[in-house]
Amino acid sequence: MTIDLDKLNLHDYKPLREIVFESIREAILYGRLKPGERVMEIQLAEKLGVSRTPVREAIRKLELEGLLIMEPRKGAYVADVSLKDVVDVLEVRSSLEGLAASLAATRASEEEIELLKEKSMEFKECIEINDVQGMIAKDTEFHETIFKAAKNKKLTSIIESLREQVQRFRVTYFTEYNMTTYLAQEHHNVLEAIASRDPEKSKEYAQRHIVNIEKFIVSRVKDNFKNDGANKIYEE
Repeated sequence: MTIDLDKLNLHDYKPLREIVFESIREAILYGRLKPGERVMEIQLAEKLGVSRTPVREAIRKLELEGLLIMEPRKGAYVADVSLKDVVDVLEVRSSLEGLAASLAATRASEEEIELLKEKSMEFKECIEINDVQGMIAKDTEFHETIFKAAKNKKLTSIIESLREQVQRFRVTYFTEYNMTTYLAQEHHNVLEAIASRDPEKSKEYAQRHIVNIEKFIVSRVKDNFKNDGANKIYEE
């Protein structure tokens, strides 16, 4: 097994156990550690350049979060993601994104609208060079700008609580060129509606954006992922 992790920057001011935990957690969320992949203390410790103790602590904490599963006499494995999990999260996110966009249409400052335009352009630039990690980062920043512009802390908190569950399958649709092209256009539609101060259109386009992602994920899972060991997302 080859683990896609880099040695840690131990000059960080955080406690070592937190740095190790965040590194392994990020590897799971961004798909560098795949669903169903075995996670071994000694290999992770060697890869990260640390002792086994903080790795063991991180594994226990990740098990509590549901990102790892411990099996007797077999060890730890990255938890699978079911199709039902994906659909459930996106159904909730669709409503929340629609609300955030509609609020942003009436509350966003001109600076926030300009920032939204900037993030939309940066996302398109990442598509042009097929930078998947860049697309994920810029997509996240685009949506976070809308949440901030909505100026509702409770709404932002609820949406952010779903972020990690969304993150695990983002790679799925950002590796498809046609899908990313549609996403760029949908970002533009949401942006234009917010810039036009049209809450109804903003809500409509934002919800449609998430619904289209849900439809794509469902079709992609059913057509291609059932036997793809590199991208396991199972139906319940």
